[in-house]
Parts: sequence; structure tokens; C-alpha cells
Amino acid sequence: MGLFDRIKRVVGANLNDLVSKAEDPEKMLEQAILEMQEDLVQLRQGVAQAIAAQKRTEKQYSDAQNEINKWQRNAQLALQKGDENLARQALERKKSFSDTSTSLKTSLDQQTVQVESLKRNLVQLESKISEAKTKKEMLKARITAAKAQEQLQGMVKGMNSSSAMAAFERMEEKVLMQEARAQSAAEIVGADLEQQFAALESGSDVDLELEAMKQQLLAPQSTPQQALPPQQNPQQAAQPTAQPKEVLDAELESLKKQLDQM
Repeated sequence: MGLFDRIKRVVGANLNDLVSKAEDPEKMLEQAILEMQEDLVQLRQGVAQAIAAQKRTEKQYSDAQNEINKWQRNAQLALQKGDENLARQALERKKSFSDTSTSLKTSLDQQTVQVESLKRNLVQLESKISEAKTKKEMLKARITAAKAQEQLQGMVKGMNSSSAMAAFERMEEKVLMQEARAQSAAEIVGADLEQQFAALESGSDVDLELEAMKQQLLAPQSTPQQALPPQQNPQQAAQPTAQPKEVLDAELESLKKQLDQM
């Protein structure tokens, strides 16, 4: 491959790339509609000119037919008057208009076909322009949606998702810790209350038991004093009663120490 061919290819590729980048779909659609409308205006002008030419040809053809009829009558009149030479001239004039009429008829038929074709093309172009306008609005809406989607994707891509998720995780961890502290505090309060009530119940049981023991120990003192045997005096009878009191004091002191250790 020659150097100039390579340069031509490189330049062409760069130009195509520039053109592709410069082609804004929305602007291109607007330009296409404008060009189609310009074509429609030109086609309408062409149809109007073709119809005018057809009307002119129709008039010429009609005039030629009238001339043919007129010279036909003149030839008959001259022949009736016996002027054969004049009748011949009339027929020659008739033939001239007949030739013109034939040519005009051919041209008129061609113009009629052309006008009909132009009219069909005009209707088709008008229909295509209407359809193109509808598609243009739909494509513009799709272009707008595509641009919005592209911008959204760019925004999402530009977001630092890792740092955002890390922030959410930190906040979640803080909430969990706060909930755990609140639950622990509630459990501690409940445990304290249970301990307090348990202490009250335990103290009540000890007091009841202590009171019951006191009653049991004091019960013999409240019974009626029995008669002493004849051989014992009152001093000897008092000695055995002193020993249970010392035992009671010792046991009471032991119970107090047990209570203090609880």
C-alpha cells in the first residue's frame, strides 16, 4: 500500500469519526424533517406547474378540435357552392389542425400520466413527513430517556459506594451497640430488683425462724413452777434453771454471727 493511500485512509477515518461525533440525533432528525419539507415544497411547485401545463395543453387541444370542426364545415359549404378549389383549401387547413390535435393529444396523455404520478408522490411524501414527525417526537423522547439514563449511570459510577456502605455499616454497628447497652441496663435493673426482693424474702425467713426459736426457748419459763422435792431447798432448785439461759445466750450469739456473715 502506498504512502498516499495510507494518508487518504487515515484522513478519511478521522473525518468519519469527527462526523459521527458531530451527529446529534435530535438535530439530525430536525434537519431531516426540514429537508423533507423543502422537497415537499418543490414537489408541490412541480405538481402545480405540471397541472398548469396540462390545462394549457387541454385548451390547445380543444381549440384544435374546434378548428378541425370549423374547417370541416367550411369545406362542406364550399363544396355545396360548387367551389371545389376552396373546399380543397379548407380540407388542407383541417388536416393541419388535425395533425396539431394529434400531437396535442399525445402530449396531453403524457402530461395526464405525469400529473397523476406527481400527485401520488406528493401524497406519499406528505404521509412520510407526517410519519417522520411522529417518529421524530418518539425518538426525541427516547433520546431524552437515554441521556437521563446515561447521566444516572454516570452519577452512580461516580459515587464512592464503598465509603457509603462503610458509613452505613458503622451506623448499624453503633445502633447495635446502643441497643445492647440498653438491654444490659434493663437486665441489671431487673437483677437488682430481684436481688433486693430476694434479700427481703431471706431476711424475713431468718427473722421468722429467729422468732420461732425464741418462742421455743422461752416456752419452759412460762410454764407453772413445779413443787420442789422435799429434800431440795430453793437455792438448789434455782441452780439448774441458770444453765439453760447461758446455753440460750450462746446460741443466740452464734445466730447473730451467722446473720452478720450473710
